[in-house]
Amino acid sequence: MGEREAFEHILASLHEAALDDTHWSTASALIDEALRVHGNSMAVVDLQSGKDILFFFLGIFSHGHRHHEFEREYFDVYYPLDERVPRVRQFPDSQLVHVSELYTEKELKTSVVYNDYLNRLEARNCINVRLDGPDGSSIAWIVHDPVDGSGWSSARLDSIRCLLPHIRQYVSFRQALSGAGALGASLMELLDTTGSGIIQLDRRGRIVEVNDRARDLLRAGDGLFDERGFLFARTPEENDHLQGLLARALPPFGAQGVGGSIMVRRASALPLVLHVNPVDWQSADFSVWPVAALMLVVDSAGRTRIDPALAGAVLGLTEMESQVAMMLAEGMSVGNIAVATDRKESTIRWHVRNMFAKLGLSRQTDLVRLLLPLAGVPESQERRRNQP
Repeated sequence: MGEREAFEHILASLHEAALDDTHWSTASALIDEALRVHGNSMAVVDLQSGKDILFFFLGIFSHGHRHHEFEREYFDVYYPLDERVPRVRQFPDSQLVHVSELYTEKELKTSVVYNDYLNRLEARNCINVRLDGPDGSSIAWIVHDPVDGSGWSSARLDSIRCLLPHIRQYVSFRQALSGAGALGASLMELLDTTGSGIIQLDRRGRIVEVNDRARDLLRAGDGLFDERGFLFARTPEENDHLQGLLARALPPFGAQGVGGSIMVRRASALPLVLHVNPVDWQSADFSVWPVAALMLVVDSAGRTRIDPALAGAVLGLTEMESQVAMMLAEGMSVGNIAVATDRKESTIRWHVRNMFAKLGLSRQTDLVRLLLPLAGVPESQERRRNQP
């Protein structure tokens, strides 16, 4: 398999993983094979908080196998000792950093994380990179040691750089699905999702189907509209960006589409954020095979808010925990929550830890799954349901 073909296989697998997280292990294995490395690890975190980092996701993979035991061990033993944590904050977006640059000469000899944990991960010669993620988050991606011991050639590093925008897009699309309450939904089930607008496109870019939220946004025509079944943005400049995004996602047959995101301004409200993800029609249900790309239209101004009092009553949270939970589910960072509630970031992190422990959770997406069914439910309705 040539380099170009291998790269397109990775992209196709990332598109599948964006719709179904279980496919990430396959994409990770293809990345290991293409880069000829022992594995790769990904964390989606909030780096805007104080000393501690809030983890939304941590996955450690080697040739397609996820190492849950290494993940648990990191949190239980090594995270408090990890000298890299405060230094990762200083990474410019997309800059590749060799692991040795994260330690002093003395620490390279004495660090338990470097000499024990990373050694067992086969990552003492790894490459680290930080990417700006959605909603103020950061994506920390680590590419483990080369399997042949030949080091990091310029060609190998260039291959990593080529993958970075697609890794970022994978996380962004997953986050958008999470915010829409659509994680794990099939292509047909997505049309029942009202948290965001869902637009299904065929290979020519023609609209196949939309959900009610997308139909309302298109009818309003403020920023985004359809004409004879095709999508257009209102201003010429933004329409050029939109058509370029669709052209990359829907190339001629034989080429692999590329996902992406843009923002479309509106006159009457906050901008719309458009996330486009190609769909592999060969793996789709036969009933929806014409669907070649999926667009999520995120309207932050139109999101249905969750009543904190209702969340507290249903989940057994304190008033402050409920408020923090609602804000996290809406995609706010710890820093933004601290500003909005006039609290210290350390106080917000303390509430997050207590809340996650109380609910038995470890990831923000799990919290979203719990809270989204409560969106738009009047508190009085819930109380009546719970009354004898």
